[in-house]
Amino acid sequence: MGDYENREREEVFSKKVRAGKRTYFFDVKATRSNDYYVTITESKKRLEDGVFIKHKIFLYKEDFEKFAEGLTETVEYIKSHQEVVEKRYEFNPDVATAKTDDDFSFDI
Repeated sequence: MGDYENREREEVFSKKVRAGKRTYFFDVKATRSNDYYVTITESKKRLEDGVFIKHKIFLYKEDFEKFAEGLTETVEYIKSHQEVVEKRYEFNPDVATAKTDDDFSFDI
């Protein structure tokens, strides 16, 4: 039941983010009772054999606020202690005009 059932969940929304050698997938899925949750997947090609390795976390809506607070605080800590220069892997005019270097927000 467990893992197989999760894979069969209906995908409601999906956002793919390419970042160099990694790709991140943000997927909204629905439970049987039509409750939404998020899966965040990191996919990276292993150099030795070209196999894609995936790591996945599940984020439930009752945890959105605490997760966002934790992520924001962690990123702000790094930004206040080290210079962070975001890489541009591909040009996307919509993202490029909306992005500011000193503003990090994680709104859900």
